Amino acid sequence: MPSNDNPILLHCCCAPCAAPIIEWLLQNHYKVTLYFYNPNIYPEQEYLVRKNELLRYADELGLPIIDDDHRHDKWLQCVAGLEQEKERGGRCLQCFKMRLLATAQLAERMQIPVIATTLASSRWKSLTQIEEAGNWAVKQVNGVDFWTKNWRKDGLQERRRILLAENNFYNQQYCGCEYSIK
Repeated sequence: MPSNDNPILLHCCCAPCAAPIIEWLLQNHYKVTLYFYNPNIYPEQEYLVRKNELLRYADELGLPIIDDDHRHDKWLQCVAGLEQEKERGGRCLQCFKMRLLATAQLAERMQIPVIATTLASSRWKSLTQIEEAGNWAVKQVNGVDFWTKNWRKDGLQERRRILLAENNFYNQQYCGCEYSIK
């Protein structure tokens, strides 16, 4: 667990998942920088809706946010050969590794010592895979740790539901990639 004095780079998949985590981090005096890097999201309109919701929320809170390129083509190359995998399978692990490596590399460049991800708040995702991907990602860089906090506990799922309604967030019905739509 990072010290409250340390900044944290939070990889965000969407505003509904990010909102309760951001709220918790701010209440506990963390210096939060948000990072939106989700080349998996398909189609582009879906990507833009999710991105704009997070940008709106970050702006309301006055938080810095880094918006990285969509580059869905790079993601497709990353998961090539894994298209038929089920949710929580090898494709998801590759996807998490790609996004968390980019997060770790950005944290290293910005000298932010800790990363975390809102992916760990989704009941649809494997915490084991997220932890594996995050721990792998930080081993590829220097001076960055991955915070393996389970963001599903301590009332954060209920808080997600409340913040979703309060902020009138768009609430997607699938993970993001074209293989998870069904």
